[in-house]
Amino acid sequence: MRYLLLAIAVLFSATGTAQENIKEATTKAVEAFLYGASIGAPKAHDRFWAEELTYTSSSGERFGKEQLMSGMKDAKAKDPDNVKVWYGAEDIEVKQFGDTVVFNFTLTAEEEGKVTKYFYNTGVLIHRDGRWQAVNWNATKVP
Repeated sequence: MRYLLLAIAVLFSATGTAQENIKEATTKAVEAFLYGASIGAPKAHDRFWAEELTYTSSSGERFGKEQLMSGMKDAKAKDPDNVKVWYGAEDIEVKQFGDTVVFNFTLTAEEEGKVTKYFYNTGVLIHRDGRWQAVNWNATKVP
C-alpha cells in the first residue's frame, strides 16, 4: 500500500511539474513576444504568429498573419530607450490540451511608468519546431 501511495504521489507531482513547465515556457514565449511588440520588432511577430493565424482585434476586425505582417514590411526595431509603450502580461492562466495551450491573460500597456490600458487577451498556442506559436488570438479592451 505504501508503494502505491508513493507511486500516486510521484505521478501527481510529475503531472504538476509538467503543467508548471508548460506555463513557464508559454509565459516566456508570450513575454518575449510582448517585448518584441513593444520595440516594434517584425521578427518577433513573424516568429510568434503561426502561418494559419486568425487574429480578432479589440476593434472587432479579423485577419490573418499575412495582413498583420503587411503593416510591418519596412519596420525596424526601436532602441529600447526610445519605446513609448511597453506591453506586459498579468493574471496569466494556462490550460493545456496536449501540444495545444489556451493562454488567457490581461495585457497591459504602460506609458511613462504607468499602466494606461488593459486588454483581455486569449491565445491558442501550439508547440511546433521547438517554439510556441499563436494560431488564434482574441483581444478585448477592458472598459
